[in-house]
Amino acid sequence: MPVRYYSKEKRRNLRAIQIFSILSAAAHRRETLTYTGLAGLLGYAGAGVFAQTLDLILRWCAANELPPLTVLVVNSETGLPGAGFQTADDLHAAREEVFGFEWLDVLPPTVDELDAVTG
Repeated sequence: MPVRYYSKEKRRNLRAIQIFSILSAAAHRRETLTYTGLAGLLGYAGAGVFAQTLDLILRWCAANELPPLTVLVVNSETGLPGAGFQTADDLHAAREEVFGFEWLDVLPPTVDELDAVTG
């Protein structure tokens, strides 16, 4: 079976799995990522392409009663998530909850699990 590459995949769910892995590692290191920095890691030209993909991850976390992992993706000027992130009243507390969780022990969501939360 040939090797598959995220960069050649157009399915949002597969990119969400890739981003989940990146954010899990960032949480382990207690780091945030800017939208621009995440775009660079993924080979995207711009940072304005994440809303729907990050929403998949956020919904999956909520459905599984996990901290909101996507709180780690922030605006480079404000240091806060974009306006579309409205899950937590206290973003700093949510970020600390994400930092304190053992993300590297969690298997990434599957395509089917992500499909189930888009409902």
